[in-house]
Amino acid sequence: MKKILFRWFDGDVGYSFRHSPMAIAAAVVAFICIFCAVFAGWVAPHDPNDLATLELGDARLPPVWMEEGTRKYLLGTDEQGRDILSALMYGSRVSLVVGFVSVLLSMLIGVTLGLLAGFRGGWLDAFLMRLCDVVLSFPAILVALLIAGVGRALFPNAPNTVAFGVLILAISLTKWVDYARTVRGSTLVERNKEYVQAARVTGVSPLRIMRKHVLPNVLGPVFVIGTVQVATAIITEATLSFLGVGVPPTSPSLGTLISNGNQFLFSGEWWGVVFPGIMLVLIALSVNLLGDWLRDALNPRLG
Repeated sequence: MKKILFRWFDGDVGYSFRHSPMAIAAAVVAFICIFCAVFAGWVAPHDPNDLATLELGDARLPPVWMEEGTRKYLLGTDEQGRDILSALMYGSRVSLVVGFVSVLLSMLIGVTLGLLAGFRGGWLDAFLMRLCDVVLSFPAILVALLIAGVGRALFPNAPNTVAFGVLILAISLTKWVDYARTVRGSTLVERNKEYVQAARVTGVSPLRIMRKHVLPNVLGPVFVIGTVQVATAIITEATLSFLGVGVPPTSPSLGTLISNGNQFLFSGEWWGVVFPGIMLVLIALSVNLLGDWLRDALNPRLG
């Protein structure tokens, strides 16, 4: 895997990135957001999860440039006195973890089933493709909402790890179809090529052929889909959290922050909604732009 990535970025992909201002700008924004989220414990000025440091007297303060703002809280505070800027960094960490893990899980499921369907063919191919059609016939957000809601109903007092697992599973089970269909189509082309036929003649097992020969040649579209779906997964997590079936309240994400701030929006405290919304848009937009660039770099004819 590392050799494939290095080969891409040492060749045409790296050249395309260095000569694309949009891709560079998107990568810088994504890097800043991810860096602040990963190292929130060192970068954030306050710890919004430490109840001992919260001061109710500082609740609902506006950003620093407004009349009642203070430099202690650059983007203001929420109804509990938590620093909005710090909450954004910690909330982004939760959203990014859920997004990346759910995409990796859906990628694992989809690539595996797509390889099997395309390489084996027959009844297995027909069954898996009909299963994909069934999944695609339902709106993804409704399926995720149903799974997350049922999971919370079955495990009302579950620890945070179980709640996160249910949320990640809910998102993953709605995203694997894209990988499966894409990999299956690429595998149908690759399995009839000479290098696969030669491997079969020499007695290489089908599993080794799929893993060593076919898989590396079908990963290009998979990385493109995965990049775009990270943004989609983060938005889905934010939507579920906004509706109250996402991450636990003790580990707030961007969706939870938007949901909490929305309760005070019409009283003039707009910063509780606007800043988490901007953060969500920046992450989703930068990742989407990187996905579009990667698609064009791997196949310029699609640009």
